[in-house]
Amino acid sequence: MVPVVSYTNVAGIPVSQKIDAGRLEEIVQRTRDGGAEIVKFLQKGSAYYAPSAAAVEMVDAIVYDQKRVLPCAALCEGEYGFDGLFVGVPVKIGAGGVEEIIEIELTDDEKAALGRSADAVKELVDALEKV
Repeated sequence: MVPVVSYTNVAGIPVSQKIDAGRLEEIVQRTRDGGAEIVKFLQKGSAYYAPSAAAVEMVDAIVYDQKRVLPCAALCEGEYGFDGLFVGVPVKIGAGGVEEIIEIELTDDEKAALGRSADAVKELVDALEKV
């Protein structure tokens, strides 16, 4: 998960102006670890609420042709410098499914984090191809 702090705001004010850098980094790390934290509290089973809620949002966007922008794993074909790889990126979803991958300007740190995430996905894909 790559939280994009540079696009995060509260009532239009960048969150970096409201929260000191150390606390903001703690929040980012907790966001990254959120799934594991939920599973720990459930003690058995898995985190099912967030994925199911996300699926409902995607279905609504498709059925009602909402042209809604959501974070989704989408096949990148040159976007963000990735080709032929499904990566979590902002997309516009409507009646046609993923209608557009939205390319936003990322900071150098955010680009590096997205690159590491994509590398991990590619590593898994490569491992599966060998099976």
